[in-house]
Amino acid sequence: MIARAAAALPAAPGRTAAPLPGDVRLMNRVSGTVFVGVALALVAAGVARLARAPQFDIALIRIEGDLARSSVPTIRANALPALAGSFFGIDLQRARRAFEQVPWVRRATVRRVWPDQLVVRLEEHRAAALWEAAAAGGATERLVNSHGEVFEANLGDVEDEGLPRLAGPEGSAAAMLAMFRRLAPAFEARDLAIERLALSGRGSWRAEMARGAVIELGRGSEDEVVARSERFLRTLPQAAGRWPAPIEYADLRHTDGYALRLRGVGTAPVPPAGATARN
Repeated sequence: MIARAAAALPAAPGRTAAPLPGDVRLMNRVSGTVFVGVALALVAAGVARLARAPQFDIALIRIEGDLARSSVPTIRANALPALAGSFFGIDLQRARRAFEQVPWVRRATVRRVWPDQLVVRLEEHRAAALWEAAAAGGATERLVNSHGEVFEANLGDVEDEGLPRLAGPEGSAAAMLAMFRRLAPAFEARDLAIERLALSGRGSWRAEMARGAVIELGRGSEDEVVARSERFLRTLPQAAGRWPAPIEYADLRHTDGYALRLRGVGTAPVPPAGATARN
């Protein structure tokens, strides 16, 4: 400190001030840095203490969103135990993850509203199909939402009993839902509702109808499979017009056509005229 005072004295007329020694300049810089660090630490401690003050506790959590399956008791039981901290101290990312663990919640956004509120906007899954995946104990059922994402939920909560089933390799749910959405209207126009759409590990598609018909759609891109199906449906009235029987099986994997089997219509040879039928 003495060195600081000496440096402040004016130089005698006609003389230049002598530079401070290097160790004195270093001491000045160190003391200034320490002073700033201590001041910042005191400010941080004061802010942290203030943030823990009771008057900054979160008093209200407001839930927003178009919710059909997420009730307040369910949200409270699943998310609130993971929330900790005051208005300033709460970890918003951790809070978001806690709300996204609530069944049927697809996405959550969390924000503070002064002085003591959290506003949470929830987006729910919208079930579009049932999902079947091969597992050690057999087929397990999950759900596919409207975005083609597989999620787990209580199947008993699903009120729509007409959901189609999608069965395919893991990671193929989005592509399968897109394929179903393109195929379903064309088949329904012929009174054929797709109940289950399956994709094999080798990329071959199969559609199972609500009335029991099975149609092998074959392999190829989405556009190729859809075009093949539309061509089949377009020519079906001419192919089956002589027999007013429902479809039992169709194989569209042939290059120049398809094989068709109608329920109750066999291919046994017609006995010659005059022959006696045997029981």
